[in-house]
Amino acid sequence: PPHAQVQEATSGMTSKWKILKLAKGYQGRSNCIRVARQQVERALQHAYKDRRLKKRDSRSNWIQSINAGAREYGMTYSTLMSGLAKDNIQLDRKSLSALSVHEPLSFRSIVEHVKRMSGTK
Repeated sequence: PPHAQVQEATSGMTSKWKILKLAKGYQGRSNCIRVARQQVERALQHAYKDRRLKKRDSRSNWIQSINAGAREYGMTYSTLMSGLAKDNIQLDRKSLSALSVHEPLSFRSIVEHVKRMSGTK
């Protein structure tokens, strides 16, 4: 008796299609599932790692701009941050950086306040 014709399993193909779609535009043989799977896996690893590096770089940039702003008014970053902690002023580095760049007068008043409270000139 003749066998019934069966369609391919779509569930197995959808995962392959997903990977090939993610690998679209990559260099090399990205239409070959084995190569595409390796490329996509490597790309996702880099994306995961770089999302964390982005946070690290942002924090570093905030600290640099706070330090530059504080030094304009005769104070270092570390003394400013320790003075803010002692005075219980809870401003995070992101907002302090924005103040030092976009609102220098407000930032200056914060630095002057820390100087008054710590007793340094």
